Amino acid sequence: MIDVGFIGLGTMGRPMAGHLLAAGHRVLLHDVAAVAPELIAAGGVPCKSAREVAEEVDAVIIMVPDTPHVEAVLFGKDGVASGISKGKIVVDMSSISPLATKEFAGKIEALGADYLDAPVSGGEVGAKAASLTIMVGGPERAFDTMKPIFDRMGKNVTRVGANGDGQTTKVANQIIVALTIEAVGEALLFASKAGADPALVRKALMGGFASSRILEVHGERMVKRNFEPGFRIELHQKDLNLALEGARALGLSLPSTAVAQQLFSSCTAHGGKGWDHSAMVRALELMAGHEVAVA
Repeated sequence: MIDVGFIGLGTMGRPMAGHLLAAGHRVLLHDVAAVAPELIAAGGVPCKSAREVAEEVDAVIIMVPDTPHVEAVLFGKDGVASGISKGKIVVDMSSISPLATKEFAGKIEALGADYLDAPVSGGEVGAKAASLTIMVGGPERAFDTMKPIFDRMGKNVTRVGANGDGQTTKVANQIIVALTIEAVGEALLFASKAGADPALVRKALMGGFASSRILEVHGERMVKRNFEPGFRIELHQKDLNLALEGARALGLSLPSTAVAQQLFSSCTAHGGKGWDHSAMVRALELMAGHEVAVA
């Protein structure tokens, strides 16, 4: 059983690291904040730096918010790169730029280690339930080594290709999620404004071709006015920025993605960057002068 390092113990990282501890792995932990007492009580070993983690383990997992954070963990003062050695594996499970990922992978591989980008989908609920979808890019040999680790944290684990392809898949995922949230919001707003009960409309739609996980979970949030974050709008905005920047570089037009980003921006302008991304419906409600449901 390999020793694992886990760097980034926030909303997602904390339960993910907890599953590895519960499975019996020796897990070394590092975060910008103090390591959660429950992880230490479960056997986790706190470390003072990313370098210390990398020196002591077989594989290092990183789970931080954005591209600059990953770069700092890898290549900053006392970063992973200063402690990594030949034969080890670095796994970035954050959601970041595919182009930057390829650059980071090249630098780590030059040190003799393998690199996997393995972003996840499923949010806090999936992290706690160990039911995440994990999209992996990188060498097959490293994936084969890490697959049992991934299986402790997720249920749908797929190697999709080379380095950067995992992050590209995650960006595609976030496009679909954002556009589906927008569609559900429009549908429930239409139903409510027309005088129908949006809760009953949602229930009826759940049995038809329009059924989706977004309609089930985020539609319920819209009806019940529960916008406490499972996945914050500001984080989804970051992901859509990656999509739009990538599209620009590739010479593509993603018009609906751009509209979804503007709706998120409207929420942010009204103080909602920390709302759950299902609260995109609030931007639609502001334009309509009507709420899907009253709390």
